[in-house]
Amino acid sequence: MRFRWDWLRPVVTVPFVPTIGPVHPSVLTEDLFTDTLIAAPTERFLRYDKDLRWSDAKDERVLVEDVVHRLGETLIPTLLRRGSGTVKVHVYGAAPDSRWSAEELALKLCAVHNAAKARVVWFAGPEHPARQMRGTRIQLKDFAGMPSPLADGPVLDFGHCAAGVRRTFGDFAERMAADGFAFLHSCMQAGTVGPVLVAVADGRVAGAIGPMENRPDAVGAAQLMPQYFGVLPEHRGHGFGRLLWRAAMSWGKTHGAAYQLLQTEVGGASDRLCQSEGLRSLGFICSSPVR
Repeated sequence: MRFRWDWLRPVVTVPFVPTIGPVHPSVLTEDLFTDTLIAAPTERFLRYDKDLRWSDAKDERVLVEDVVHRLGETLIPTLLRRGSGTVKVHVYGAAPDSRWSAEELALKLCAVHNAAKARVVWFAGPEHPARQMRGTRIQLKDFAGMPSPLADGPVLDFGHCAAGVRRTFGDFAERMAADGFAFLHSCMQAGTVGPVLVAVADGRVAGAIGPMENRPDAVGAAQLMPQYFGVLPEHRGHGFGRLLWRAAMSWGKTHGAAYQLLQTEVGGASDRLCQSEGLRSLGFICSSPVR
């Protein structure tokens, strides 16, 4: 099948494509949605998929035969094979019963595919007040249109740190495992990722952001990839997060990135940081389990 763009485009309020994630508004086209249908049976990554750097096979695919596509409403279900399996139904449309239809579809597909979890995902445009939203905000850092202030202070490329500092990264990663740093540390040890920037305090790693990598998007523009980003609890509130973030943005601009897309928990520390740094909000992703 192919999507009818005259049906789909009016109900896409946020530039988010199932299995791909957020995309730059300038590259949001029918082709991006259709590409996910074509890739579904192959379990291959699309060439511009941000997750390509982490695995050899795609673990989420669109359930093509179960897509609901009509004027004013499109429901796109996906199956995530990780863990016990999750069916997610992405709702594009404002019909009063769209969420209810999505929940029914998610439960049905859970039974069909023996998945343990079902979720419904829907979207709200940037015009909605953040104080009324619960979920994730998509934010855009445009390097061409915005200055990237240089960081100062104790932020270093991990590879350039003294050996004693480098040895403390394992402890940092273990304490920050819930934020993905244990996984990142294993990739760093294997030499499979780009540079990682660290904030150093008292001779130890206090915070980190990385890996720093640019990849081409669907039209070939260089996109700074999302990073793992965190600061140890005892070092929060001292500006390390902002220093790390500014150093990462400086790295991206210096290395030719056109932009970066970030997903931040509404009201969280990273969300507040990005808003204070002038990033553009592209809207909100909301999600809830189906019981």
